[in-house]
Amino acid sequence: MKKVLLALLVIFTITIYAVDVGIVLPTKDEPRWVQDETRFKDALKDTNVSVEVLFSQGNPAKERQNVEALLSKGIKVLIICPHDAVAAAGTVDLAKKAGVTVISYDRLVTNTESVDYYVTFDSVEVGRAQGQFLVDHATGKNNPLYLYAGALSDNNAFLFFQGAWEVLQPKIADGTFRIINSSEAVKLQNKKELSREEMAKIINQITTDWSFTVARRKAEDNLTRAKKTDKGTVFILAPNDGTARAIADAFRQDRDVKMYYVTGQDAEKASIQYIIDGKQSMTVFKDVRLLVKDAINLAQFVLKGVQLITPQAYDNGAKMVPAIQSNISVVTKDNVKKVLIDSGYYKESDFRW
Repeated sequence: MKKVLLALLVIFTITIYAVDVGIVLPTKDEPRWVQDETRFKDALKDTNVSVEVLFSQGNPAKERQNVEALLSKGIKVLIICPHDAVAAAGTVDLAKKAGVTVISYDRLVTNTESVDYYVTFDSVEVGRAQGQFLVDHATGKNNPLYLYAGALSDNNAFLFFQGAWEVLQPKIADGTFRIINSSEAVKLQNKKELSREEMAKIINQITTDWSFTVARRKAEDNLTRAKKTDKGTVFILAPNDGTARAIADAFRQDRDVKMYYVTGQDAEKASIQYIIDGKQSMTVFKDVRLLVKDAINLAQFVLKGVQLITPQAYDNGAKMVPAIQSNISVVTKDNVKKVLIDSGYYKESDFRW
């Protein structure tokens, strides 16, 4: 009798902890990823699909532990947004060896054949939108341009910068902009198409590591070194909203900066308030609802044994990964209500008008 009860207890325990879809996100310290967690859970609450969401807190070792924990619970699909695209390769290899389908989410895991699908926004187009915003607001010549980027460990940081550089470079070459804070970018200012190695040299100088603190400190250091003629009305390529707010705060404190245009990305609530208040110029809105929906729909197809053929594919250094892309849009003070409030993404009461 005891053996039967023990067996039933084991079966009951396994049933409790069985998880169909495991989701690993990079950090809880950025509002974007907390929003994603909520939306993933909301997307699956009316289904029979069980899900668990874990955060890696910017630590590849923790990311690996998270995946191992999910594998122990019998996941069939892993949705992972890597902190370090290269370091995550070994982690997703573990999942693949366990027979799990791997979906790279928003950021592409590189240098491994273990990624089955990639769900993303068009990251190059995000960069183009940021660059185009700065170009559209520049007049005359010799406008000071400050460049900032994401983390060297994040493949998306390269794609964002690639897109921005494609748009900005012709206007740097013709003298509309003058690069202030990157000697490597100055060396390459006459070259529109950069190699991965060339971009890495620039990003190494201007990386924020996706950190609010690093971004603020780097901006303050740049302003300390800059001449008065490098200020006045300035143009700032900031890679995302968190860094945009930090960089904007630093530039706003400098008495010699009379006006600035600063880009962003993710439409975080804090940055939307900054845009309303005139502290941030724009953000690239990536409707996470669409991205989450694409990822969950894909996971459900996988659970049903359906293999999808996608219209796009991304080279991760080891294979062309089938990809599903969601659209983006630019948000400014002029259209913030139309894009974010009328669409139901945020409530009007979320902000001070």
